[in-house]
Amino acid sequence: MLLLYALLLLGLILLIFFVASRLTCGITRSPVCLIGKTAIVTGGNAGIGYQIALNLASRGCRVIIADKDDATDSVMSIIKESTNPNILCKHINLASFKSIRDFASDIRSTEKRIDILIHNAGVPMYRPIVTEDGINGTFQINYYGPFLLTHLLLDLLKKSSPSRVIFTSSFYAYLFNLKLEDLNPKDIQASDFIPQHKVYSNSKLCDIIAANEFARKLKSYGVTCNSLHPGCVRTNMLSGLRKDVLCQMINLLCWNILINVAGKSSWEGAQTAVHLAVSSELENVTGEHFIDCKLFKFLPSSCYDKKLIEAVWRKSEEITGLKDDEKIL
Repeated sequence: MLLLYALLLLGLILLIFFVASRLTCGITRSPVCLIGKTAIVTGGNAGIGYQIALNLASRGCRVIIADKDDATDSVMSIIKESTNPNILCKHINLASFKSIRDFASDIRSTEKRIDILIHNAGVPMYRPIVTEDGINGTFQINYYGPFLLTHLLLDLLKKSSPSRVIFTSSFYAYLFNLKLEDLNPKDIQASDFIPQHKVYSNSKLCDIIAANEFARKLKSYGVTCNSLHPGCVRTNMLSGLRKDVLCQMINLLCWNILINVAGKSSWEGAQTAVHLAVSSELENVTGEHFIDCKLFKFLPSSCYDKKLIEAVWRKSEEITGLKDDEKIL
Protein backbone atom coordinates (compact mmCIF):
# COMPACT_ATOMS: atom_id res chain seq x y z
CA MET A 1 0.00 0.00 0.00
CA LEU A 2 2.85 2.37 0.86
CA LEU A 3 4.43 1.67 -2.53
CA LEU A 4 1.12 2.44 -4.23
CA TYR A 5 0.88 5.79 -2.44
CA ALA A 6 4.46 6.58 -3.41
CA LEU A 7 3.74 5.80 -7.06
CA LEU A 8 0.58 7.91 -7.00
CA LEU A 9 2.53 10.81 -5.47
CA LEU A 10 5.23 10.47 -8.12
CA GLY A 11 2.56 10.40 -10.81
CA LEU A 12 0.98 13.55 -9.41
CA ILE A 13 4.35 15.32 -9.31
CA LEU A 14 5.02 14.32 -12.92
CA LEU A 15 1.58 15.54 -13.99
CA ILE A 16 2.04 18.91 -12.26
CA PHE A 17 5.54 19.26 -13.70
CA PHE A 18 4.32 18.37 -17.19
CA VAL A 19 1.36 20.77 -17.12
CA ALA A 20 3.53 23.57 -15.72
CA SER A 21 6.19 23.04 -18.37
CA ARG A 22 3.57 23.15 -21.14
CA LEU A 23 1.88 26.27 -19.81
CA THR A 24 5.14 28.19 -19.40
CA CYS A 25 6.87 27.09 -22.61
CA GLY A 26 7.51 30.40 -24.37
CA ILE A 27 7.71 30.42 -28.16
CA THR A 28 9.05 33.33 -30.17
CA ARG A 29 6.58 34.62 -32.75
CA SER A 30 8.84 37.23 -34.31
CA PRO A 31 8.79 37.24 -38.14
CA VAL A 32 12.04 39.24 -38.34
CA CYS A 33 14.22 38.60 -41.37
CA LEU A 34 17.99 38.48 -40.76
CA ILE A 35 19.32 38.70 -44.32
CA GLY A 36 22.55 40.70 -44.21
CA LYS A 37 23.15 39.89 -40.54
CA THR A 38 25.87 37.67 -39.06
CA ALA A 39 25.53 35.61 -35.88
CA ILE A 40 27.93 33.50 -33.83
CA VAL A 41 26.44 30.61 -31.84
CA THR A 42 28.80 28.78 -29.50
CA GLY A 43 28.01 25.12 -29.01
CA GLY A 44 25.86 25.14 -32.14
CA ASN A 45 26.79 21.62 -33.17
CA ALA A 46 23.96 19.90 -31.29
CA GLY A 47 21.02 20.31 -28.94
CA ILE A 48 19.79 23.80 -28.12
CA GLY A 49 22.65 25.44 -30.01
CA TYR A 50 21.81 23.55 -33.19
CA GLN A 51 18.19 24.66 -32.98
CA ILE A 52 19.24 28.28 -32.41
CA ALA A 53 21.55 28.15 -35.43
CA LEU A 54 18.84 26.54 -37.57
CA ASN A 55 16.26 29.18 -36.61
CA LEU A 56 18.62 32.06 -37.39
CA ALA A 57 19.67 30.42 -40.65
CA SER A 58 16.03 30.02 -41.65
CA ARG A 59 15.70 33.81 -41.35
CA GLY A 60 18.51 34.36 -43.84
CA CYS A 61 21.24 35.04 -41.29
CA ARG A 62 24.88 34.18 -41.90
CA VAL A 63 25.58 31.81 -39.01
CA ILE A 64 28.98 30.84 -37.62
CA ILE A 65 28.83 27.74 -35.44
CA ALA A 66 31.65 27.93 -32.90
CA ASP A 67 32.29 24.52 -31.38
CA LYS A 68 35.10 22.36 -30.04
CA ASP A 69 33.84 19.43 -32.13
CA ASP A 70 33.70 19.13 -35.90
CA ALA A 71 30.33 20.63 -36.86
CA THR A 72 30.52 19.88 -40.59
CA ASP A 73 27.56 17.49 -40.52
CA SER A 74 25.47 20.01 -38.57
CA VAL A 75 26.36 22.75 -41.03
CA MET A 76 25.31 20.61 -43.99
CA SER A 77 22.08 19.67 -42.23
CA ILE A 78 21.23 23.32 -41.49
CA ILE A 79 22.04 24.37 -45.05
CA LYS A 80 19.76 21.65 -46.39
CA GLU A 81 16.88 22.41 -44.03
CA SER A 82 17.08 26.21 -44.20
CA THR A 83 18.18 26.47 -47.87
CA ASN A 84 20.66 29.08 -46.62
CA PRO A 85 24.22 28.41 -47.86
CA ASN A 86 25.83 31.03 -45.57
CA ILE A 87 26.48 28.65 -42.68
CA LEU A 88 29.96 27.69 -41.52
CA CYS A 89 31.74 26.23 -38.53
CA LYS A 90 34.89 27.33 -36.76
CA HIS A 91 36.78 25.63 -33.97
CA ILE A 92 36.80 27.04 -30.46
CA ASN A 93 37.63 25.37 -27.16
CA LEU A 94 36.26 27.45 -24.29
CA ALA A 95 38.52 25.52 -21.91
CA SER A 96 41.52 27.22 -23.52
CA PHE A 97 42.09 30.97 -23.53
CA LYS A 98 44.54 30.49 -26.41
CA SER A 99 41.86 28.78 -28.47
CA ILE A 100 39.43 31.61 -27.71
CA ARG A 101 41.99 34.20 -28.79
CA ASP A 102 42.78 32.26 -31.97
CA PHE A 103 39.07 32.04 -32.78
CA ALA A 104 38.51 35.76 -32.15
CA SER A 105 41.55 36.66 -34.26
CA ASP A 106 40.18 34.54 -37.11
CA ILE A 107 36.75 36.20 -36.84
CA ARG A 108 38.23 39.70 -36.82
CA SER A 109 40.24 38.94 -39.96
CA THR A 110 37.44 37.28 -41.92
CA GLU A 111 34.19 38.95 -40.82
CA LYS A 112 33.05 42.50 -41.46
CA ARG A 113 30.31 42.45 -38.84
CA ILE A 114 28.87 40.53 -35.90
CA ASP A 115 25.25 41.39 -35.21
CA ILE A 116 24.42 38.61 -32.76
CA LEU A 117 26.69 36.76 -30.32
CA ILE A 118 24.99 33.91 -28.47
CA HIS A 119 26.93 32.25 -25.66
CA ASN A 120 25.13 28.91 -25.70
CA ALA A 121 27.97 26.46 -25.07
CA GLY A 122 28.46 25.22 -21.54
CA VAL A 123 28.82 22.22 -19.28
CA PRO A 124 26.30 21.30 -16.56
CA MET A 125 28.62 19.21 -14.42
CA TYR A 126 32.25 19.11 -15.46
CA ARG A 127 34.58 16.49 -14.10
CA PRO A 128 36.75 18.24 -11.52
CA ILE A 129 39.70 19.18 -13.71
CA VAL A 130 41.87 22.26 -13.93
CA THR A 131 42.31 23.58 -17.47
CA GLU A 132 45.61 24.42 -19.16
CA ASP A 133 45.05 27.98 -17.91
CA GLY A 134 44.87 26.85 -14.28
CA ILE A 135 41.11 27.45 -14.08
CA ASN A 136 38.32 25.21 -12.85
CA GLY A 137 36.85 23.59 -15.97
CA THR A 138 33.21 24.39 -15.24
CA PHE A 139 33.94 28.03 -14.48
CA GLN A 140 36.14 28.54 -17.53
CA ILE A 141 33.76 26.99 -20.05
CA ASN A 142 30.57 28.46 -18.60
CA TYR A 143 31.79 31.92 -17.66
CA TYR A 144 35.39 32.99 -18.27
CA GLY A 145 35.36 31.79 -21.87
CA PRO A 146 32.27 33.84 -22.82
CA PHE A 147 33.58 36.80 -20.79
CA LEU A 148 36.87 36.81 -22.73
CA LEU A 149 35.27 36.15 -26.12
CA THR A 150 32.85 39.05 -25.73
CA HIS A 151 35.72 41.43 -25.00
CA LEU A 152 37.72 40.21 -27.99
CA LEU A 153 34.79 40.74 -30.39
CA LEU A 154 33.72 44.14 -29.06
CA ASP A 155 35.07 46.14 -31.99
CA LEU A 156 32.98 44.13 -34.46
CA LEU A 157 29.92 44.28 -32.20
CA LYS A 158 30.22 48.05 -31.88
CA LYS A 159 30.78 48.43 -35.61
CA SER A 160 27.62 46.42 -36.29
CA SER A 161 25.38 48.24 -33.81
CA PRO A 162 22.62 47.80 -33.00
CA SER A 163 23.99 44.39 -32.04
CA ARG A 164 23.10 41.86 -29.36
CA VAL A 165 25.01 39.66 -26.92
CA ILE A 166 23.20 36.83 -25.13
CA PHE A 167 24.45 34.85 -22.13
CA THR A 168 22.89 31.49 -21.25
CA SER A 169 22.43 31.14 -17.51
CA SER A 170 20.31 28.71 -15.46
CA PHE A 171 17.90 28.54 -12.55
CA TYR A 172 20.88 27.08 -10.69
CA ALA A 173 22.16 30.65 -10.43
CA TYR A 174 19.68 31.17 -7.60
CA LEU A 175 20.89 28.32 -5.39
CA PHE A 176 24.06 29.74 -3.81
CA ASN A 177 25.39 33.14 -2.80
CA LEU A 178 28.61 34.09 -4.58
CA LYS A 179 31.79 34.99 -2.70
CA LEU A 180 34.94 36.33 -4.29
CA GLU A 181 36.93 33.28 -3.23
CA ASP A 182 34.49 31.09 -5.19
CA LEU A 183 35.64 32.46 -8.55
CA ASN A 184 38.31 29.83 -9.21
CA PRO A 185 37.80 26.69 -7.11
CA LYS A 186 40.47 24.10 -7.90
CA ASP A 187 40.28 21.57 -5.11
CA ILE A 188 36.95 19.98 -6.07
CA GLN A 189 37.05 16.19 -5.98
CA ALA A 190 34.86 13.78 -7.93
CA SER A 191 33.18 12.80 -4.67
CA ASP A 192 32.29 16.39 -3.75
CA PHE A 193 28.63 16.36 -4.79
CA ILE A 194 27.50 19.69 -3.27
CA PRO A 195 30.67 21.63 -4.23
CA GLN A 196 30.24 20.51 -7.86
CA HIS A 197 26.73 21.96 -7.83
CA LYS A 198 27.97 25.15 -6.20
CA VAL A 199 30.63 25.63 -8.86
CA TYR A 200 28.06 25.22 -11.63
CA SER A 201 25.61 27.49 -9.82
CA ASN A 202 28.20 30.24 -9.33
CA SER A 203 29.37 30.03 -12.94
CA LYS A 204 25.81 30.62 -14.12
CA LEU A 205 25.34 33.41 -11.59
CA CYS A 206 28.44 35.09 -13.02
CA ASP A 207 26.87 34.89 -16.48
CA ILE A 208 23.97 37.04 -15.24
CA ILE A 209 26.37 39.45 -13.54
CA ALA A 210 28.49 39.71 -16.69
CA ALA A 211 25.46 40.26 -18.92
CA ASN A 212 24.26 43.09 -16.69
CA GLU A 213 27.68 44.72 -16.52
CA PHE A 214 28.30 44.44 -20.26
CA ALA A 215 24.86 46.00 -20.76
CA ARG A 216 25.75 48.93 -18.53
CA LYS A 217 29.17 49.48 -20.05
CA LEU A 218 28.12 49.07 -23.70
CA LYS A 219 24.78 50.88 -23.71
CA SER A 220 26.20 54.01 -25.31
CA TYR A 221 27.69 51.91 -28.14
CA GLY A 222 24.39 50.40 -29.26
CA VAL A 223 25.28 46.91 -28.02
CA THR A 224 22.63 45.24 -25.87
CA CYS A 225 23.35 42.33 -23.56
CA ASN A 226 20.84 40.08 -21.81
CA SER A 227 20.79 36.69 -20.09
CA LEU A 228 18.35 33.80 -20.07
CA HIS A 229 17.35 30.51 -18.50
CA PRO A 230 16.42 28.07 -21.31
CA GLY A 231 14.29 25.90 -19.05
CA CYS A 232 14.62 22.23 -18.11
CA VAL A 233 15.63 20.76 -21.44
CA ARG A 234 16.11 17.14 -22.47
CA THR A 235 19.86 17.31 -22.93
CA ASN A 236 22.74 15.38 -21.34
CA MET A 237 22.35 17.44 -18.17
CA LEU A 238 23.74 15.07 -15.56
CA SER A 239 26.45 13.34 -17.58
CA GLY A 240 29.25 14.66 -15.37
CA LEU A 241 27.93 13.36 -12.07
CA ARG A 242 29.91 10.70 -10.29
CA LYS A 243 28.49 7.20 -10.56
CA ASP A 244 27.81 6.20 -6.97
CA VAL A 245 24.40 5.13 -5.65
CA LEU A 246 23.28 8.64 -4.60
CA CYS A 247 23.99 10.16 -7.98
CA GLN A 248 22.45 7.23 -9.81
CA MET A 249 19.24 7.78 -7.84
CA ILE A 250 19.29 11.51 -8.65
CA ASN A 251 19.97 10.69 -12.28
CA LEU A 252 17.03 8.29 -12.34
CA LEU A 253 14.62 10.72 -10.68
CA CYS A 254 15.67 14.01 -12.27
CA TRP A 255 16.75 12.87 -15.69
CA ASN A 256 15.17 9.57 -16.68
CA ILE A 257 11.81 10.44 -15.16
CA LEU A 258 11.20 14.16 -14.61
CA ILE A 259 13.16 15.67 -17.49
CA ASN A 260 12.35 13.01 -20.08
CA VAL A 261 8.65 13.10 -19.24
CA ALA A 262 8.10 16.82 -18.73
CA GLY A 263 11.24 18.59 -19.93
CA LYS A 264 11.48 20.76 -23.02
CA SER A 265 12.77 19.60 -26.37
CA SER A 266 15.90 21.26 -27.74
CA TRP A 267 13.68 23.25 -30.11
CA GLU A 268 11.65 24.55 -27.19
CA GLY A 269 14.80 25.24 -25.18
CA ALA A 270 16.14 27.40 -28.02
CA GLN A 271 13.12 29.70 -28.15
CA THR A 272 14.16 32.25 -25.51
CA ALA A 273 17.62 32.70 -27.04
CA VAL A 274 16.08 33.19 -30.48
CA HIS A 275 13.56 35.64 -29.00
CA LEU A 276 16.38 37.72 -27.51
CA ALA A 277 18.30 37.58 -30.78
CA VAL A 278 15.55 38.61 -33.19
CA SER A 279 12.60 40.32 -31.48
CA SER A 280 12.15 43.90 -32.67
CA GLU A 281 10.47 44.65 -29.35
CA LEU A 282 13.78 44.04 -27.57
CA GLU A 283 15.96 46.25 -29.76
CA ASN A 284 16.66 48.66 -26.90
CA VAL A 285 16.21 46.23 -24.01
CA THR A 286 19.46 45.53 -22.19
CA GLY A 287 20.67 44.24 -18.83
CA GLU A 288 17.64 42.01 -18.32
CA HIS A 289 17.04 38.34 -17.56
CA PHE A 290 14.51 36.22 -19.47
CA ILE A 291 12.73 32.93 -18.89
CA ASP A 292 10.34 31.39 -21.44
CA CYS A 293 10.60 34.47 -23.68
CA LYS A 294 9.40 36.67 -20.83
CA LEU A 295 11.19 39.26 -18.72
CA PHE A 296 12.05 37.89 -15.27
CA LYS A 297 12.72 40.65 -12.77
CA PHE A 298 13.79 38.63 -9.72
CA LEU A 299 17.55 38.20 -9.88
CA PRO A 300 19.84 36.38 -7.43
CA SER A 301 20.74 38.56 -4.45
CA SER A 302 24.41 38.75 -5.51
CA CYS A 303 23.32 40.69 -8.61
CA TYR A 304 22.43 43.65 -6.37
CA ASP A 305 25.75 43.80 -4.50
CA LYS A 306 27.63 46.56 -6.34
CA LYS A 307 30.91 46.03 -4.49
CA LEU A 308 30.84 42.30 -5.23
CA ILE A 309 29.99 42.93 -8.89
CA GLU A 310 32.91 45.35 -9.29
CA ALA A 311 35.25 42.87 -7.61
CA VAL A 312 34.01 40.00 -9.80
CA TRP A 313 34.57 42.08 -12.92
CA ARG A 314 38.12 43.06 -11.93
CA LYS A 315 38.95 39.47 -10.97
CA SER A 316 37.53 38.22 -14.26
CA GLU A 317 39.71 40.67 -16.20
CA GLU A 318 42.72 39.39 -14.27
CA ILE A 319 41.95 35.68 -14.65
CA THR A 320 41.26 35.92 -18.39
CA GLY A 321 44.44 37.92 -18.95
CA LEU A 322 42.80 40.90 -20.61
CA LYS A 323 45.26 43.50 -21.84
CA ASP A 324 44.64 47.16 -21.09
CA ASP A 325 43.54 47.90 -24.66
CA GLU A 326 41.06 44.99 -24.53
CA LYS A 327 39.23 46.24 -21.46
CA ILE A 328 36.10 48.36 -21.59
CA LEU A 329 36.86 51.86 -20.35
